Amino acid sequence: MEAWSQREPDLTIANLLDVDEIRGGDPEVVTGGDQVGRAVRWVHIADSENVAQFLEGGELVLSTGLSYRSSQESTANFLDQLESASAAGAVIELIHDDGRPDDAAIENVRAAARGREIPIVILRRRIKFVRVTELAHQELLGRQLARVERARTVHEVFTQLSLESAGAQDIVDRTSELLGTPVMLEDVGHRLLAHAGDTPSSRSALHESNSSDHLGEGHEHGHRHGHGQRWLQTPVGLRDRRWGRLLAPGRLESDEEAAQVIERAAQTLTLARMAERDEQDLLIQAQGGLVREIIESADVNENQVRIRAADLGFAPRGRMIPVVVRVDRGPNTDPTSLQLRERSLHRAFVTAATAHHCSTLSAGLQSGSFGTVVALPTGTDDDAVLEGLIGELPTRDTTVGVGRTSTSIVDAASRLESANQVAEIASTLELRQRQYYRFSDVRLRGLLSSLRDDPSVRAFAEAELAPLLEVEGGGGGEEMLTLLEQFLSHSGNKSALARSGFLSRPALYARLDRLQAKLGVSLEDAESRTALHVAVLWLRTNR
Repeated sequence: MEAWSQREPDLTIANLLDVDEIRGGDPEVVTGGDQVGRAVRWVHIADSENVAQFLEGGELVLSTGLSYRSSQESTANFLDQLESASAAGAVIELIHDDGRPDDAAIENVRAAARGREIPIVILRRRIKFVRVTELAHQELLGRQLARVERARTVHEVFTQLSLESAGAQDIVDRTSELLGTPVMLEDVGHRLLAHAGDTPSSRSALHESNSSDHLGEGHEHGHRHGHGQRWLQTPVGLRDRRWGRLLAPGRLESDEEAAQVIERAAQTLTLARMAERDEQDLLIQAQGGLVREIIESADVNENQVRIRAADLGFAPRGRMIPVVVRVDRGPNTDPTSLQLRERSLHRAFVTAATAHHCSTLSAGLQSGSFGTVVALPTGTDDDAVLEGLIGELPTRDTTVGVGRTSTSIVDAASRLESANQVAEIASTLELRQRQYYRFSDVRLRGLLSSLRDDPSVRAFAEAELAPLLEVEGGGGGEEMLTLLEQFLSHSGNKSALARSGFLSRPALYARLDRLQAKLGVSLEDAESRTALHVAVLWLRTNR
């Protein structure tokens, strides 16, 4: 595994001056020679004297200086703008049309650049600027992709550690491998709980600084100092219950990638601690093994399952309901936050079930959702119990799916998959007004979701909407799809649709005529509307 300390450095002006294309231009650094180690964020070609408006900072500007090089004053103004825009530097090609060096322009640039810190490089031979920008941007994009790949590696490493319920030492070991430096985990009393990649100097600095450096309740990310070194650190534990901190000697605040690694490690340690300390989580983990065995096995004995479930604290009753709670998530949802919320909800659900005299057999499903077989008290109403139980949960941004009631543990556990599918479908509904959903509540949308991979349904939907899908890239296809969807949702009532969209009837009728012509079917025909509605629902469900 590549350590963070071995990552590629930033692209600098010095790197680009060593490129063959620029070396062929006979480069001379006329000022700022001690600053050629500056990082280059981008390369920009500009000949305008008013260059500042095109810059955002960190650019290496390539220029022929045609608009300003004949005047020392104009050249100075150009360089002033580079400095005010925080450009990294400039490479200026000063060549006559016949290929000879422009000595007068060279002297103007020398004079205007004198005493400046920004690196200014002149070229006496013609080069291909486009070749320089191509090489530079390839390097910059390569470095960016490398950073993305390292971030993905970090995500995968710590996610796997969480899934494996790794201990503190394993987490610290992997963190040290990623950073390529010693890593230490200590509690609030500065007792060393785990360490990896340790050295005598770092251990000595740790002990010498313990007497004056304390972790308080409000302690957040920062540094500690030992032997002149600033040590990156991050707290470990929930915000209101900090129980330790993670330290990496030699890492500075500006090292954002290292900070991301150590913060993700602290989150993983928090998750591990919660799992180790919470007896309920351990019971749920044991129950989850039985539930997964029931789901994955084709031949399970009901009597044996009842014995094993009883050993795990589950008391089967006459009626058992499969329930799945799903934490809603978006494209940018943090996986660690998702796991923490899932665990919190899971514990709250089991606690609420106990308060309502229900017995539970639980299992974590995919990340962000869990399933529970709920055994109801004798003589109670299914919906009344579920409403009371789910009503006590912090159900903001959650969706609950419920399967069919059964008298068999095996059947109820097997139906968790169906309940999970209902929760996934219900989470896509624009308007959710129920505490929980069954398949009968998601109706046609649920059926289409269950058939999402059926090739005949896909072929049907795509054939119905083909005229709109073909133009979706740039011909108003999405707008037409939206109009069709609104028309169908109003059951073909044009007056109601006009009112909802604040359109005049003539304007709406014209749009519907275009839509009808594009589809090639009559929107007045009930069968056509039904077919189109099914196709649109399938498309929206499976996007």
